[in-house]
Amino acid sequence: MSVFNPSEHPHRRLNILTGEWMLVSPHRTRRPWQGKTEPASSGQLPAYDPTCYLCPGNTRANGAANPPYTTTYVFTNDFAALLPDGPQGRLENGLLLATAETGICRVVCFSPNHALSLSQMELADLELLVGVWQAEYQALGQLPEINHVQIFENKGAIMGCSNPHPHGQIWAQQSIPNEVQKKSAQQAAHLQKTGRSLLGDYLEQELALGERIVSENGHVVALVPFWAIWPFEAMIVPRRRQADITQLRPAEATAFAAMIKDLSGRYDRLFDTSFPYSAGIHQRPTDGREYPEWHWHMSFYPPLLRSATVKKFMVGYEMFAEPQRDITPEMAADMLRR
Repeated sequence: MSVFNPSEHPHRRLNILTGEWMLVSPHRTRRPWQGKTEPASSGQLPAYDPTCYLCPGNTRANGAANPPYTTTYVFTNDFAALLPDGPQGRLENGLLLATAETGICRVVCFSPNHALSLSQMELADLELLVGVWQAEYQALGQLPEINHVQIFENKGAIMGCSNPHPHGQIWAQQSIPNEVQKKSAQQAAHLQKTGRSLLGDYLEQELALGERIVSENGHVVALVPFWAIWPFEAMIVPRRRQADITQLRPAEATAFAAMIKDLSGRYDRLFDTSFPYSAGIHQRPTDGREYPEWHWHMSFYPPLLRSATVKKFMVGYEMFAEPQRDITPEMAADMLRR
């Protein structure tokens, strides 16, 4: 029998933030860049599109007109998944249970320039965007009916993005979502056991090992998590423990903006394409509790596998058992570093 080597042999890895396991099968794909690579669409977007409902001055689908904005612009989603004034109620019938949910959904136009993505924006504009995220999180989280604020971006048509204009969303709601509850429980258990931050301890170990670090600066680190599911999944983690992004000091906010630009640029260069992904910031709920265990972080889940057009889908075993990947997180981190 050979000695177990996680870079060669099938194994499972634990996600310490959720308590869930995933399967790694490195023997199936020794060199992830081998295989067919097809050219991606190279169509260049215009800086302004008169048909885009997010461009400055244009009319949206509901008839409202955007102002001639020149920087980040935020408005309430015209087709929101959550509504602020819905009736409260509960349906319970044997094993059937449903509860009413209310909330506020906001759209954040990152830039007035239709052609840009986060990797192409100027650092000063990304700093403004981080400031907008902080202000929205604080303002929405102070509302008595809001107990959680989720900031996220879906980039690219494959991720369900209905408009190429650079934008993200914020969903603020009454309930605390499943993923956040799991991460709260795992972080709280570690704090109770050790008196320290779970992600702080994890980051210290990753920095010592170095093999999954993608990029770092004085205040934040980008890495491929040991338990990453998506082929080039990555996470931005602040070195100093902060429960939410409003606790960023000015220099830390600048460093966070710079790392978003750095990481998203690495994605674009990986397969020479505007890299699709879903990205989101996980931070403490806004229900009034302190949550001393929380260490905020931003995760990126991109679906591309071997080229700009070869994608990873969660199918079969992954839908019925648990997530699985062939490219190890270490291989992905090495490619992103380079």
